Amino acid sequence: MAAPTPATLAAFEAAKGFMPTHEGLALYEAAGQAAGLGLPLLEVGTYCGRSTLLIADAARAAGVTAITVDHHRGSEEQQPGWEYHDPSVVDPETGLMDTLPTFRRTLHKAGLEDHVIAMVGRSPQVAKAWSGPLGLVFVDGGHTDEHASGDYEGWAPHLADGGLLLIHDVFPDPADGGQAPYRIYLRALASGAFAEVSVTGSLRVLRRTGKGI
Repeated sequence: MAAPTPATLAAFEAAKGFMPTHEGLALYEAAGQAAGLGLPLLEVGTYCGRSTLLIADAARAAGVTAITVDHHRGSEEQQPGWEYHDPSVVDPETGLMDTLPTFRRTLHKAGLEDHVIAMVGRSPQVAKAWSGPLGLVFVDGGHTDEHASGDYEGWAPHLADGGLLLIHDVFPDPADGGQAPYRIYLRALASGAFAEVSVTGSLRVLRRTGKGI
């Protein structure tokens, strides 16, 4: 199994974020496989760049580009009063969440800035403006049905044949977490356009095998 550089793995483990290491290693493995298509690797839902580091490391090794899409205002559960709120990433001038400066510092510390293009905006809007094929789409954005469905509908059609669709926070049991990512995972399988490649914790890896999205 391929592994990120020790420096990247250390940066991943030190960065703000929620992905556990075993899922991160599976993400890196999938990103490395997808990079073999010679196409960009795209992440939806960046937060402070923890998982971005692994995608960027795989992209660097393969000579392709990692792309991230996030409005950097935080998802629902990261707003004040919610479980995952972090006041250290609130802009004191606007009073709003702003994870972009922390994200940029995360990339800088890891020496990976030159391998990532950060697109700041709402995922459906950016997807409408995007026209090229992708080797990987990693959906890890908002966890409402509206946001998860928007990410899937906006980006999955851009996957090249043989490209990988990764969905994070997939919990079949509602007691373990929100169900929106699980529902788009089921939707992808039911479409006939994807076949499951692997399951690691809450991370699902699917390969595009058809056009019926």
